[in-house]
Amino acid sequence: MSTLSLRLPESLHKQLEELARREGVSINQFISTAVAEKLTALMTAEYLEERARRGERARFDAVLAKIPDAQPDAADQLERPGG
Repeated sequence: MSTLSLRLPESLHKQLEELARREGVSINQFISTAVAEKLTALMTAEYLEERARRGERARFDAVLAKIPDAQPDAADQLERPGG
């Protein structure tokens, strides 16, 4: 486990204290979870961008062409605005 010294504006610290209290966790745990969530989001975006770079439009279109041209089941249909 590492130790990190962090300077926060007083207003942010008060909000952090309140949110951690409401969640029933320590400020430490709250910050650790928030950092983990942010890292996960950034790493996911990087992964998806890398996958998109490997994609080929022709292969994508070929897969879509295999889907039958049919109306979706009634339960899967979207309501149209105004209608």
